[in-house]
Amino acid sequence: MHAIGHALALTGSMTWEILWALILGFALSAVVQAVVRKSTVVRLLGDDRPRTLALASALGAASSSCSYAAVALARSLFRKGANFTAAMAFEIGSTNLVVELGIILALLLGWQFTAAEFIGGPIMIVFVAVLFRLFVRSRLVAAAREQAERGLAGSMEGHAAMDMSVAGDGSFLRRLLSARGLTAVSNVFVMEWAAILRDLIIGLLIAGAIGAWVPDAFWQSLFLSGHPVLSAVWGPLIGPLVAIASFVCSIGNVPLAVVLWNGGISFGGVTAFIFADLLILPILNIYRRYYGTRMMLTVLGVFYAAMVGAGYLVEMLFGATGLTPHRHAAAVMAEGIRWNYTTWLNIVFLLLAALLVFRFVRTGGIPMLRMMGGSPDAEHEGHEHMDHDHPGHGHAAHDH
Repeated sequence: MHAIGHALALTGSMTWEILWALILGFALSAVVQAVVRKSTVVRLLGDDRPRTLALASALGAASSSCSYAAVALARSLFRKGANFTAAMAFEIGSTNLVVELGIILALLLGWQFTAAEFIGGPIMIVFVAVLFRLFVRSRLVAAAREQAERGLAGSMEGHAAMDMSVAGDGSFLRRLLSARGLTAVSNVFVMEWAAILRDLIIGLLIAGAIGAWVPDAFWQSLFLSGHPVLSAVWGPLIGPLVAIASFVCSIGNVPLAVVLWNGGISFGGVTAFIFADLLILPILNIYRRYYGTRMMLTVLGVFYAAMVGAGYLVEMLFGATGLTPHRHAAAVMAEGIRWNYTTWLNIVFLLLAALLVFRFVRTGGIPMLRMMGGSPDAEHEGHEHMDHDHPGHGHAAHDH
């Protein structure tokens, strides 16, 4: 019981430390999604030119940070005619370049990790584009498209398909501050929380348990932390493998990254580990259902190589500029909740969250939660349902 209590105490400390940042991140994401229509995205992603991939990454960063929803939305874009590489760039941007991830990394690990994420993310996308162009033949893409057209369900299909943005010709601020805009923000905010809550809780619990129960000697041995050069080489190779085996994705893998950093993994290894939320075993199975076994194995190989390469370049770049953070235990692993600025921020942002949840409930948002699993081909049914529940709310319909 003491060991369990210790693990839960660490989990609670990490949760309390990042709570305000999560609320702020999802609120900002909701603001962006409230005015950016998903239906306009697919026509912009018709090829794999550098400009298109940059746009795909940016549009992904403005989308959902839930890994399952990002994977489902990428399949939706692909089915509608988007280039496969562009859809994958969108997917990577959606999970690794979102603002809430950057805030939490800075809070838990330091600003260098946030910088590494936003520098390494585009590097990974470049690697993915080059490797796809070198090794992926048109017949493999055609077979993947044929499999995708079967419409087999993965996870979070309904959430990925919902477009809750506000239509209109007014300015960004005018649309945002309208009644429909505020409702759209509350809808996206609550749906984002519902999408990532499971992975976030699992990630926090796993991080707390590992931090409390696994001795540092184990991690130091696994990550070769006593040999700086070997550790730098080994870290980006082992980081994604730990992520694949952890089953934790989305923002939920950041607390586990804290544990790994405290355990001695290299800076580049942490970066590669965080990128690998798109390769956990349940998502690999979804790739198989979406695109077939051959394309799933291709995505696995290309993504893994790109993550490792991005990890190495981040390690070298930050090492050459002297920006690699010094090895130290993350302060959030200390148990206990203290009355400090974090407490005040949590109070303020919990009040904001309560207001958004209240508006979500008052405007008939509850039925939307039941549609989050959804079907990849439920466009007409979902459209009617959403219009009925949200009269005058603009585009709150399925995107398939």
